[in-house]
Amino acid sequence: MISARADVVGSLLRPPELLAAQKQLAAGALPAAEFKRIEDWAVDQAVALQEEAGLEIVTDGEMRRQSFQSQMTAAVEGFGEHTLDAFLWGEWRGDLPVGNWSLPRPPALGVVGKLRRRRHLSAEEFAYLRARTRRTPKITLPSPSLWVNFWSRQHSRHVYPTLESFLADVVEILREEVAELARLGATYIQIDAPHYALLIDPSTRAFYEEQAGSIARWLERALELDNAVMRAAPPEVTFGFHLCRGNQASRWLAEGSYDPIAPVLFRNVNARRILLEYDDARSGSFEPLRHMPEDKVVVLGLVTTKTPRRETREELTERIHEASRYVPLDRLALSPQCGFASSVIGNRISMEDQKRKLQLVVETARAVWG
Repeated sequence: MISARADVVGSLLRPPELLAAQKQLAAGALPAAEFKRIEDWAVDQAVALQEEAGLEIVTDGEMRRQSFQSQMTAAVEGFGEHTLDAFLWGEWRGDLPVGNWSLPRPPALGVVGKLRRRRHLSAEEFAYLRARTRRTPKITLPSPSLWVNFWSRQHSRHVYPTLESFLADVVEILREEVAELARLGATYIQIDAPHYALLIDPSTRAFYEEQAGSIARWLERALELDNAVMRAAPPEVTFGFHLCRGNQASRWLAEGSYDPIAPVLFRNVNARRILLEYDDARSGSFEPLRHMPEDKVVVLGLVTTKTPRRETREELTERIHEASRYVPLDRLALSPQCGFASSVIGNRISMEDQKRKLQLVVETARAVWG
């Protein structure tokens, strides 16, 4: 069981050198071997940043991904042609002066062939990370239900007549990935599951009602799929479960209390560490934590990755103790609310902001828990 009080969700800001190299590679102006060297360097920088901040859990910053979920489409045949917009579409909201985003669902988006894994999704990521840190290496995978976005009645029925038949293959691929990661020595795997938080907001819930029917039935079925993936690992693997509310270019998709999903989700998901976004008023109060079973740790995402706002140790400590009214202090931990760059676009903060926020997570955890 992972016991760290300071955690990190996954992605980090991509350095400019890596972003430039990605464009050069796409244009055919950079040899693959040179790009690989730059990519490895970016991961090394991400590891060093987290270790210098004092984190006992480190990720590779998702430097090798276009989006937090894109390793699936990069490693598996059948998804058809798509761009980064396939992972970004939606009614994005935020308070920045550049205004809100409205990205429509790509009209041709939809799985078009039988899914076939060409390679493992994240085994290379994990093997490289494990070799470069003595800390606990954390690897992230997308929740199977997240792929409901990639099933289309228009484009997918000839190969997958139903959404259920498509998701069954997604689950099997993710189960194989979990088994391989465990074989390689992974002890902490995080399932990223933003679709659950989208169910609490009427503006984002409608899509899931259209695709999958009633929300109550969808919630039950989604948990079955996630738990099936987690059952592929031996008992020594700890699973984290991150409920994201949307995180692109400092924007967000959903708001509201966790209450509508908390009684079912908290009690039935097999993960031991539940990572929740609580960085501002959009997430509601800590009261839904009353539904959290005694065998789970709540990782409070109190430090925002969306803005340069300077949280203080005193402020965070006060909020942790507020949450302890519902979950005992010895079953709480602290993290940023989400990744700093859920895709290559990244949030609108600086590298220095990112470093300071990671350090604050560690400093606050040490002050609260010792």
